[in-house]
Amino acid sequence: MGSPSSPVLLLSFVVSAAVIWYAGIKLSDTTDVLAERLHLGGALGGLILLAVATNLPEIAITVSAALAGQLDVAVGNILGGIAIQTVVLAVLDAAGTRPRAPLTRVAASLQLVLEGALVVVVLAVVVMGTQLSPGLHVGRLAPASAAIAALWVVGLVLLNRAGHGLPWREGGDAPDSQPEPRGHSRGKKEKAAADKGVHTGRAGLIFGTAALATLVAGVVIERSGEDFFARQGLSGVLFGATVLAAATSLPEVSTGLTSTKLGDHQLAISDIFGGNAFLPVLFLLATVISGKPVLPAAHDTDIYLTALGIILTVTYMAGLVFRPRRQYARMGIDSVTAVVIYLVGIAGLATIAT
Repeated sequence: MGSPSSPVLLLSFVVSAAVIWYAGIKLSDTTDVLAERLHLGGALGGLILLAVATNLPEIAITVSAALAGQLDVAVGNILGGIAIQTVVLAVLDAAGTRPRAPLTRVAASLQLVLEGALVVVVLAVVVMGTQLSPGLHVGRLAPASAAIAALWVVGLVLLNRAGHGLPWREGGDAPDSQPEPRGHSRGKKEKAAADKGVHTGRAGLIFGTAALATLVAGVVIERSGEDFFARQGLSGVLFGATVLAAATSLPEVSTGLTSTKLGDHQLAISDIFGGNAFLPVLFLLATVISGKPVLPAAHDTDIYLTALGIILTVTYMAGLVFRPRRQYARMGIDSVTAVVIYLVGIAGLATIAT
């Protein structure tokens, strides 16, 4: 049988994106409900559950690519998503409901700076791992992917401790940041679900259904999108770093918009940083599935995107420290800078990809 026509591919891509968006909203809501009712809250279990839930499209694509032996696709999918997921913060900055102030000003806290630092450290290890020999592995484990997973777990432990208080004035929060504590939106979502009569079993069923829909849509959107946009002359690298990355970032957008709407600006930034720190952990999953180290299969474009992700993360870390006051096009100067850096970065990526 021949490959589907371009209109069919485009329709599959659009429908899959819509499924990811809708399922992302349900995942966000039910994750918070389950975290509250199972008393996970901001503990390690809650952090891990949310990281997995919002990155299900990337998990699906990574598993599919690893099973097919397409290690370069797995690497490109993981690293291509980090840069654009960071730029999602600019979308939240422009669209968020809050007092007229930049997102990083109302959300500033030392804990968020630490979360950004975890992203930078993990991505630095990714760059180091790309330079190791492909033959350096024991069984189905490679040192770089194992080190990334270990660093992520250690980072979560430290962040969990930081969440219980830091030896700083105001507990690490800026003196005039958001009035309610971080994570308060989760309690509001749980109360709204309880008022509607949504019991824990039903919430778990919705979560599982939304997760399955997201996994399937993640594979379909990658397959259909790559074929369609290749026919339009867009290289696989540029497609993965832009169109596919944007589509698979829809759960982060929906989750972030919900958090900012409820005034939980710190949680919105935390979800983005947390997801970006988790994505490289998928290299361990891809290595176990394929039986070969994944990072040595990285291309120059993948290393380039990793560096771009580091620069964008540091941009927002600086915003959290300096807390800009003025807005431009409804965004703080850090968001404006991040958008410019991303666009320039993608233009540079095009010169490498071609």
